Parts: sequence; C-alpha cells; structure tokens
Amino acid sequence: MDPQPVVLSGPRVRLEPIGPQHARQLYEVGQDEAIWRYLLTPPFASLEDAQGWVQMCVDRMAANNRVQFAVVLPDEGKAIGSTGYLDIDRANRTLEVGMTWYGVAYQRTFVNTECKYLLLKHAFDDLGARRVCIKTDTNNTRSRRAIERIGGVQEGILRNHRINRDGSNRDSVYYGIIEEEWPRVRENLEAMLART
Repeated sequence: MDPQPVVLSGPRVRLEPIGPQHARQLYEVGQDEAIWRYLLTPPFASLEDAQGWVQMCVDRMAANNRVQFAVVLPDEGKAIGSTGYLDIDRANRTLEVGMTWYGVAYQRTFVNTECKYLLLKHAFDDLGARRVCIKTDTNNTRSRRAIERIGGVQEGILRNHRINRDGSNRDSVYYGIIEEEWPRVRENLEAMLART
C-alpha cells in the first residue's frame, strides 16, 4: 500500500492532487466560518491564506506522509473543497480519510458521498488497505451521522485530543472500516449514489 497523488474520477466529482492552481477557487468557497468550525484552520480571510493552506498541503505531500486532493466538479469547472489521505501507515496498510471540507453550498449534497466512495474504493480495491479511519470532533453531529450512514464503526473517543482555535478541548471520535466490511460499505455507498 503506497498512496500517491493520482486523479480519482466519478460521475460528478473529480479528485485532483491539490496544487497552486486550485487556491483561488478554494478561497472563493472557503471563507465561511461554518466550514471550519470543527477544524484547526481558520476561514480563508484572503487569497494569501488559501495559497498558504494549499502550499502546506503540497509540502506534506512532498514529504510523502499525506495525499491531499482538490474536490472538483467538472460540470461547474471549479474546485469546491478538499479531502485527503493522512496518517498513512504503509507497513500496516492503514490510513485515514480526512482534512475534508466543502463550500457551504455543496454540503449535504452528493459531493461527500461520492468523495468517500472514490477514496474508500481506491484505498481498499487499488491500494489493498486493511483499515481506513475517519475521525471527527465529538460535537460535530452532522459529520458523525454522515460517517455512520456510510457504515463507519465507532471505535472510541480520544478525550482532550486537541486544542481548538478558541482554546477549548476537542474530544475526537474515531470510526473505522476494515477490509472485511468494505464490500458491505461499498454496496451501501453505491445504493446511496444511485438515489442522488
């Protein structure tokens, strides 16, 4: 298992390795505080903020410890968010799907379902992952329900896991999907996509 920057294409979403060419479009959709409420990054207040965030992602990819994608809608011809693979453990064939955010207009649409499908399918079917983790803030009810809806199994809560931007404690809830569960999760995701 060796995740590398590749293009993952679905019927309505294309995941492209993130790069400077995406910064302006990500800035345009990444200014709303609601997007970043449960993330450590503040909203983009300027194009320079977005460029800096993209460059951080590019640098981490160059260090070979993360693969970050721009979420592109080909029909609209623009990037509307980002997601990726992190905490990559090649020896144990595990990784996390995370650093996920979408512009407000694209939340609660087909976008997240199709992104998760593309990422999980690539991880399990192409890369041979044994386990994929997804984590979120325990207070992020919307995210928790979305992970559970696709078949993520809650594995535990890390208390005082991080310090939020406002100085409060963040507890993180961890979900996992293991290779034996992937066929059922894939079938579930495909049924969900067929309905959208």
